[in-house]
Amino acid sequence: MKKLVAIVALAVILAGMIPLQADAHGVGAAAVAFGAFVAFNALFLPFAIASAVMAPPVVYSTPAPVYAAAPVYAAAPAVYTPPRPTPAVSRQVVYAHGRYVLYGDGVSRPYQWIWIPNPPPPGSAPGY
Repeated sequence: MKKLVAIVALAVILAGMIPLQADAHGVGAAAVAFGAFVAFNALFLPFAIASAVMAPPVVYSTPAPVYAAAPVYAAAPAVYTPPRPTPAVSRQVVYAHGRYVLYGDGVSRPYQWIWIPNPPPPGSAPGY
C-alpha cells in the first residue's frame, strides 16, 4: 500500500511539472496550476507547519536603561604668559638732505611716510 501511495504522489508531482502550452484565457491551464499548487502544499506543508510549531517563540524586549555618572573634567591649570614686547619700529629714516618720518599706527590711522627736508645750513644766503 505504501508503494502505491508513493507512486501516485510521484505521478502527481511529475504531472504538475509538465510544461503546458500557454493559454491566456484558458481554464485548463489554471486548473492544472492550481492542482500543482495543492499537490505541492499537501506534500511540503506538514514539514513547514511542524518546523514552525517546534520553533521557540521570539521574545523582544527593550533593554533596561543604564545611567552612568557624568564625566568630571579637571580645569586646565592657568598658565601666565607675559605679553611679548612689541618690536621697536624705526619711525625715521635719515638722509643728508632730509628724512622720512612714519606717521600713523596702522590700526586707527594708516601708516604714512612723510618727507621732511633739512633746513639750509646757517650763514648761507639763498643764491640769486
